[in-house]
Amino acid sequence: MTRRMILMLVIVGLVFGGIFGFQIFKGVMIQRFFANRSEPAQTVATLIATSEDWYPTIHVVGGLRAENGTDISPEVGGLVAAVPFHSGEDIAKGAVLLHLRSDDDAARLNALKATADLARITLQRQRKLLNSGTIAQAALDNAEASLRAADAQVIEQQALIEKKTIRAPFAGRLGIRGVDIGQVIAAGTKVTTLQALDTLYFDFTLPQQSISNVTIGQAIDLTTDAFPGETITGTIAAIDAKADPDTRNVAVRAEVKNPGRKWLPGMYAKGSLRIGAPRHLVTVPQTAVSFNTFGETIYVIENGPPAADGSARLIARQKLIKAGDRRGDQVAILDGLGTGEQVVVAGALKLRNGSPVTVNNSVAMPNDPAPVVRDQ
Repeated sequence: MTRRMILMLVIVGLVFGGIFGFQIFKGVMIQRFFANRSEPAQTVATLIATSEDWYPTIHVVGGLRAENGTDISPEVGGLVAAVPFHSGEDIAKGAVLLHLRSDDDAARLNALKATADLARITLQRQRKLLNSGTIAQAALDNAEASLRAADAQVIEQQALIEKKTIRAPFAGRLGIRGVDIGQVIAAGTKVTTLQALDTLYFDFTLPQQSISNVTIGQAIDLTTDAFPGETITGTIAAIDAKADPDTRNVAVRAEVKNPGRKWLPGMYAKGSLRIGAPRHLVTVPQTAVSFNTFGETIYVIENGPPAADGSARLIARQKLIKAGDRRGDQVAILDGLGTGEQVVVAGALKLRNGSPVTVNNSVAMPNDPAPVVRDQ
């Protein structure tokens, strides 16, 4: 190898060495820049994790119906003669709700009674004649049959007249009147509705895997959007004798006392069934938990390394947890979080593990086990 070639190789090595060394120097300087640059603190809201008794609960939805409830309709048609009730009033059993005109029916009843009286007189005469041997037994039999037929027609006509007066089959509250005096109505026309409101039924369904947790007499708490913040308690009254073959759900009925008669049949309601013994669990707002495909995580506040000026600073530390059931705004933490830890409940989306934070709890996050929707 000539001296010239050796010189060229030395020059090439120096060039590449310089380039490589510059890149290393550049990388070190960039790392120092980012290491010395202070990350801005993120503002978050926090809450101290607490523990409380957590009852295993089954949440259901269903509808309310009256213990006794029906639409009042006549069995026969006719002209409305009187509607002696006011819409929405409470009435006693047997109270008159509707009169249909029955003048012609009463006249026909009198005619049938006269026919029955004549048949009775004829029968008495035929019996005397039979005793004297003047008539045959067949004549007496015909007279007895005629009397029975006449009496039956009288009873039928009396029943028809009674059908034109509608009475309340039970005590309850009436709905809005649907007919007027002078109106001709057909059989089955709805006059009003009558609902007994002292006791209501709450009907709902449960999947077959949950039915073993329900027993007759078990308590159930009910809420409805119609009366926010109000809860009434009932008891399980009946469990259906079969499951629906299509859905595999089982129908369940609860009996509920209706204080003030405010809750109405047909309303939608939510029910909570407590099952099993209570468990003492750590609870946090649902906003504190991030649900990911790899699991649930939560950020807690810890004391971090001091800042460049020596002042103390806080950092957010990400923890893997195991979340349990939810209840209102809360979620139960089964593992990974202890009582008393300071948990980030707002602002977690902008954090990473070790991010410096500033705590601002001027706005409280929802943490109600039984939240109520209110119009603002």
